[in-house]
Amino acid sequence: VGVYIPEEYGGLGGGIMEMCLVVEELCRVDGAAGLGYAACGLGTFPIIIGGTEEQKKKYLPRLAAGEIIAAFALTEAGAGSDVANIKTTAEEVDDGFVLNGTKQFITNAGFADLYTVYAKVDGDGFTAFIVEAAREGVSTGSEEHKMGIRGSSTCSVVLQDARIPEANLLGERGKGHVIAFNILNVGRFKLGAMTTAGAKASVGVATEY
Repeated sequence: VGVYIPEEYGGLGGGIMEMCLVVEELCRVDGAAGLGYAACGLGTFPIIIGGTEEQKKKYLPRLAAGEIIAAFALTEAGAGSDVANIKTTAEEVDDGFVLNGTKQFITNAGFADLYTVYAKVDGDGFTAFIVEAAREGVSTGSEEHKMGIRGSSTCSVVLQDARIPEANLLGERGKGHVIAFNILNVGRFKLGAMTTAGAKASVGVATEY
């Protein structure tokens, strides 16, 4: 999971090509492992591209070592990649923010240690936050019963008056869409590698038969 994390934070400093090679090899034999790996990247990349130096030093070495696992919490019941429609709110308070809302179909949610969560500050400013799973007010729903890739964890993430310190604001307030779209763009590359791997494996099995 440290392939794409910069070397100065304990990773291997790889790029998109390296990530795609790893995810393709994983998905060739286990789609759930490949999806879990890809989701780790989705949860980690926001910190790489939008985190402060303090945030990077705090989280990236542990993520690179596999000591903690990240997840990307954007999707909601009424909003997938259409980020403008998210309903999760972040109310500004003296020492940070109070988050309320529910994220849906979040990969790795059942065992992730931190989430990159997107919410609207004061109903408008689409903003990213680093949310530790252990924080009070943060919980997960039951595992989804999927038709495939059942080895991966897919749950909802529920935020009920979850207090998030100012230090966990990720990037600029109101500019969370910049981080989200960049992450989704990178994710499309990995998705291509994942599906290509499945196609190659299927052709291989069919050819042998």
